[in-house]
Amino acid sequence: MVQADAIITRSYLTAAVLTTVGCTLEIISPYDLYLNPKFVLQRYELWRLITNFLYFRKMDLDFLFHMFFLARYCKLLEENSFRGRTADFFYMLLFGATILTVIVFLGGMIPYVSASFANVLFLSNSLTFMMVYVWSKQNPFAPMSFLGLFTFTAAYLPWVLLTFSVLVGANPWIDLLGMFAGHAYYFLEDVYPRMTGRRLLRTPPSSGLSLR
Repeated sequence: MVQADAIITRSYLTAAVLTTVGCTLEIISPYDLYLNPKFVLQRYELWRLITNFLYFRKMDLDFLFHMFFLARYCKLLEENSFRGRTADFFYMLLFGATILTVIVFLGGMIPYVSASFANVLFLSNSLTFMMVYVWSKQNPFAPMSFLGLFTFTAAYLPWVLLTFSVLVGANPWIDLLGMFAGHAYYFLEDVYPRMTGRRLLRTPPSSGLSLR
């Protein structure tokens, strides 16, 4: 068996840090990275489908929090739940990114809520939150502590972080989108197969990425 050593986590974390630092130093512009459905569909600026997941806004406390979540929970998933299954882990991220992108595209077409989705320019935080949600579902009884103030089990971690986001004035839409994508993956990967004996999510065979 080939040892992956969290290669997906390290690659994503490196790309995210380099992109965010590059924007902070004005080497690259966030305006060339953000998700704009019109630019993607009409100007064929397809790179935005990827780059919007790499930029975490300005380098502040929120950035450090999300880098911690990315480094910790993404790595925990890859090295434990997906150990030896790098292709499956990559497929999970691809599924989450696709779900989040489709939601933003479709949400922008719905009256009364289109304005809210128009303000969602980057989905990096949502994808990170999705990984936190999936990890919490797979490890619901793991003991947790929030800033040393109180303890709880991992099953409540997404809700604790969502409450914290609201208290600090962050946009709750971002975390809610991540929770939705995470629950969609958890249901299709874990719940639905137990209910029906069938799996809807199957990683396409790939000799280069699959480490089973």
